[in-house]
Order: sequence, then structure tokens, then C-alpha cells
Amino acid sequence: MKHTIFTGAATALITPFKNGVIDYDAYGKILEAQIEGGISALVVAGTTGESSTLTDEEHREIIRYAVEKVAGRVPIIAGTGSNDTSYAIELSKFACSVGADALLLVTPYYNKATQNGLYEHFKAIAESCDKPCILYNVPSRTGCNILPDTAARLADIDNIVAIKEASSDISQIAELAAKCGDTLDIYSGNDNQILPIMSLGGKGVISVLSNVLPAETSEICSKFLSGDIAGALELQLKYLPFINALFSEVNPIPAKAAMARLGRCENTLRLPLTPMSEAKAEHMYKIMEELGLTK
Repeated sequence: MKHTIFTGAATALITPFKNGVIDYDAYGKILEAQIEGGISALVVAGTTGESSTLTDEEHREIIRYAVEKVAGRVPIIAGTGSNDTSYAIELSKFACSVGADALLLVTPYYNKATQNGLYEHFKAIAESCDKPCILYNVPSRTGCNILPDTAARLADIDNIVAIKEASSDISQIAELAAKCGDTLDIYSGNDNQILPIMSLGGKGVISVLSNVLPAETSEICSKFLSGDIAGALELQLKYLPFINALFSEVNPIPAKAAMARLGRCENTLRLPLTPMSEAKAEHMYKIMEELGLTK
């Protein structure tokens, strides 16, 4: 079995903005709160972090900042995927050079790729660096699906060690587990599927929910891993309405609104993303109040 980067919950962090730039004061506090909440790893500049609208300089600097701020307390997983293989290689090399512990590589978006193209894309990135790589399969956002046979081919590459599965297709994920369960760690990429995917041998979740609830998301995983399946299920279902609200509009629009409601950042996104609609936001805020997160 390959090296496991983390077991439990990792947070796909939002990127807070203020006055048109990254708000590092808020970001530093978010990082500290995540660690205090017992999170197992942190994903920086992933798609939840609005990586597609970060400038190259911002993308690099936020990775560097997180590595220095966290200082080895939990693994930093840098989002360095792109639909341009050359740029993904360049960014991955930079992340490795500043001390990121692992890389998260989203499937190419818009230009997409054949299954062979996906294989060659990820192979080229992995072979350009010496850090462990996590594939990120989210076809609803990219229009591109890593099939289990392709994942199995990629698992033969030494430093491709895991996959974040957000296809929502449990049958496909079951096939993936059957073909790659001994060669790739599987993480849920959907907060509403933590238990189903862990029941197939998954090691945990790369989560949006844990931006707001790091301790509680971690507890879902820890209860499952300790054998308290009923306790994990109770928590998964308890937070399901909030999870649904967090995905009632395009991620990370609701997550930003929720974090802003808690005073952890401004409710600022970069176009083409816009703030959450008033009706959906009020529904989410009501759920947050019922959970005791706000008054």
C-alpha cells in the first residue's frame, strides 16, 4: 500500500477576499481555527478556494503562506491542477519547492480529454515532481470523468496515491474500490456521501462542510473508523440539511456566505461567482441557527 497522506477529514478551504485582494488576516485565522478543530489536512487553492480566478502570483503566494503558517502541524495539499498540462506542471513544481506535502489535481476542464489523454496528463504532472498526488474527479464541474480502468492505470505511477471522488456515482466508486482499493486511497469529494464512500473502503473526505464545522466533520470520520457506525450515521444525517444548503448554489457561494455569517471573512467572491441569493441564504442561516451556530 502506498503512503497515506491523511485519514479522516481534510478541508477544501475557501479563499477570503477583501478590497479585491486575498485577505491574509482572515485566512490566517481560518487556518488556526481549522487546526484547533482537529482537521487532518488542509487543501489550499483548490476549486473551493476559487483557484480559477486567482492570478498566478496569488495562487503561488497563498500556497507559500499556508505552508509557512501551518508549519507542518497538518499536511498542506496544494491545488495545482489545470486544463493546461504545462501550467499544472509548473505550478506543481512550485508547490513542491515551497514545502507543500501533496498535490490535488483536478481533471482538465472545458477542453476535457479522452481517457488516454487523462492518463498522459496526470502522468506528466506526477512525473514532474516528487510529492504524492491526489486525482480529483468532479465531472459535474469539468465535463470529464476518470473511469475506474483509467484510475487503475494511473495507480501504477508511484506518486499517484489517492483520488478525491466527487462523481456522485456510487456504482462507479464501488468499481473503483474493487479495482484500486489496494493501490489508491479513496476520499469522498461530497459531504453527503462520507459514509457511503467510507463503507467502500474510503479513508475520509475532502470537505466543504468542514470550513464551517471542522471538528464535527472530523468526528463523522473518526466515529466510522473506530467502528461506531451508528454514531457516524447519526452525525451524517444531522448535518445533511446544512450540507444540502451548502450546495444549493454553486460551490463555494454558500460556503462563503456561511463563513461570512460567522464573521470569519467577507462575503466576497470573484466574478463570474456572485453572492448567494437572499432566499437561499436565509434558508441556510435558519439551519445554522437551528444547529446552534448562530443566534
